[in-house]
Amino acid sequence: MHGPALVGWLLVALCAATGGSCLLQMRGEPPGPGRRIAGAEALMGWGMAVMAVPSTVLDPRPWGPPAFAAVFAVVAVRALLPARRGAGLPGHHLHHAIGALAMVYMALAMMTGATGGHHHTGAMAPDRMAAGVPPLTGVLLGYFAVYVVWSGLRLVSMTDGAVDGLDGRAAGAVGAGPAGVGRPRRPELRHAWRLSMGIGMCAMLLTL
Repeated sequence: MHGPALVGWLLVALCAATGGSCLLQMRGEPPGPGRRIAGAEALMGWGMAVMAVPSTVLDPRPWGPPAFAAVFAVVAVRALLPARRGAGLPGHHLHHAIGALAMVYMALAMMTGATGGHHHTGAMAPDRMAAGVPPLTGVLLGYFAVYVVWSGLRLVSMTDGAVDGLDGRAAGAVGAGPAGVGRPRRPELRHAWRLSMGIGMCAMLLTL
């Protein structure tokens, strides 16, 4: 990331905390789709945290961007396969694939500088200002901005008690069962993770 250092470190903290929370939740999940989803979101959170480290501290070029692009291209393919088969939650798989492809896009921008990924804090060059926001960056920003608003509204409704029967059963199961298995697997936690990563993705795209 090549924006202001403070913004970079705030993003690192946000994404790393989200990834760590996903890892803790994964430990309490039984084998199955829930554990895979938590693991995939942990990978996304940690990947975003590493990519958000200010370039004055860690400049991953030339080896970092190709590695990021390769890893998240694989993540996108793995997310799309279950969606194509209709397994699990197709909407979630599609969103996860879009997030992974956005990471690939940002990694490619770091390699080529075509979207401005190499500019540092300070005044932008006149040609960059005239060029405006690249179309794909704008599309991704619009998508994640809408997703952040939707996730925020959904999270508010859940925390206000407007939850379905599954949420109620999960909340009532706190402390039940053996250690680890009794960890509450509340849907509002997952929405909080996705809200955090959506905000982080918007901030990272704004640096392109």
